Amino acid sequence: MSAMRLTILGGSAAGANPGQGCSGYLVESGSTRIVMDLGTGTFPELRRHVDFRTIDAVVLSHLHLDHTLDVLALRYALAYNPVSPSRRLPLWLPPGGLDFLDRLALALSDPTESSRYFSVFDAREFDPEVALYIGELHLRFQPTVHYIPCWATRFSNGGGRDLVYTADTGPTSDLVPFSQGSSVMIAEGSEWGMSQEPVTSRGHLTPSEAGTLARNAEVNVLILSHLWAENDPLTAVHEAETAFGGKVILATPGFRLSWN
Repeated sequence: MSAMRLTILGGSAAGANPGQGCSGYLVESGSTRIVMDLGTGTFPELRRHVDFRTIDAVVLSHLHLDHTLDVLALRYALAYNPVSPSRRLPLWLPPGGLDFLDRLALALSDPTESSRYFSVFDAREFDPEVALYIGELHLRFQPTVHYIPCWATRFSNGGGRDLVYTADTGPTSDLVPFSQGSSVMIAEGSEWGMSQEPVTSRGHLTPSEAGTLARNAEVNVLILSHLWAENDPLTAVHEAETAFGGKVILATPGFRLSWN
């Protein structure tokens, strides 16, 4: 069974930090390469690691800008780079994503051209109730509690050493059963201090809540992401480690992890 590999493309919260883009992750198994989210400032980091023309798919967890903006950068690269792609790149969107692309195309192009604006992609919506098979990897989805519909994703290559990505989520999301026993978890920790928002409607985790989720799901490694530079990420890691009781890695562009 192939090893699973993860490369961090960015780990900032809603706005890019100095020298770091927002949410974006390259997940690999064997020759299969999937980009999970492609937020603000992540495309240049992606280019450092792979030929963007040859990735197997881009999958988006939800349609907030900090998880999607560099799909536009990728679109321009596919359309205008002097080395043309050999096929349309698969782009998997959450429910409602095709309408989102249509509205975006109308905003960014002449109305007579809008229907072809995203023609570099083979764009489809995934069904959150059904596993998505891409090469060696299969993806399962779980809804989170966020301000718009959002899905956590579990990646598996059949070896029992899975990766779970929480995407954006509040503490009332039922992610423990979904994440149970995975080897690696990427969890967000952008909520800071004492929030005035009710826990039941809050759409983000504190670092401690991310650590607690990882502990309860019995994962081996927690990668803490979606952080503001202004909120001292190293302190956030310490808080997550205290709750988790295991190894916590700060999401940093270019960081690579392999396991089997």
